[in-house]
Amino acid sequence: MLALVEEGDEVIYPNPGFPIYESMINFLSAKAVPIALREERDFRLDVNELASLITDRTKLIILNSPQNPTGGIITKSDVQDIAAAIGDRDIMVLSDEIYSRLLFEGEPYSIASVDGFKDRTIILTGFSKTYSMTGWRLGYGVMRPDLAAQFARLATNSTSCTATFTQIAGVEAVRGDQSEPEKMRQEFQRRRDVFVKGLNQIKGFSCRMPKGAFYTFPNIKATGWPSKKLADALLDDVGVAGLSGTAFGSFGEGYMRFSTANSIENLQEALGRIEEWTKKNI
Repeated sequence: MLALVEEGDEVIYPNPGFPIYESMINFLSAKAVPIALREERDFRLDVNELASLITDRTKLIILNSPQNPTGGIITKSDVQDIAAAIGDRDIMVLSDEIYSRLLFEGEPYSIASVDGFKDRTIILTGFSKTYSMTGWRLGYGVMRPDLAAQFARLATNSTSCTATFTQIAGVEAVRGDQSEPEKMRQEFQRRRDVFVKGLNQIKGFSCRMPKGAFYTFPNIKATGWPSKKLADALLDDVGVAGLSGTAFGSFGEGYMRFSTANSIENLQEALGRIEEWTKKNI
């Protein structure tokens, strides 16, 4: 965004979505334009709504699939429709594909694959999710060479450089046996199934089946509690950590995000604690 967005430009971003999208747009004094991800659409964006948000000031559109925090995906047909809505406008697409190897339904499909969009797409991804290298802060972008030169200048002056040992580890991860990431994907799918089933048995909670990533995003409106208040209560009262949906944007009210990046045993323990809490408080 530092390379592409100027003050007064408009950036369309998913809401609820990764919080840094909105905060970075605001940091640059650009206009943050949210595209709502709604439960009734399985948290897929509405392409017609997206088309209505595009103006002459739109400089960048951010896509994320599979998505944080909802676990929703953008289907191949969605991607093609999004490309058609953008058309030949001078708009760049930032495609956040960090969870693309943690997909439970279908195959990943990037807008960079659409004719005419390879040069207008910046793919961001990394090693933390696929290879469990979270905290090593190793990622990469795929873009036109002329953009890469400018991005490299910014990266050098903002992060200096990536630690050598994490780069070496990243090379080994990419070149090594890919069966482990697939085993991990299958395990995350198993944990998803267990946790979603458990959530749907708890009073006040209703959860759709996420199609990717390792998050669940249950609807908690029937509890009668605001998202932030409920998240704080579950942490303070029974030691279960979840995030308020509002941490991911205003459209996240009425929802919570739970990570399933934990053992089945701990996830079941969390479900039990949540259920006991609701029996006393809902």
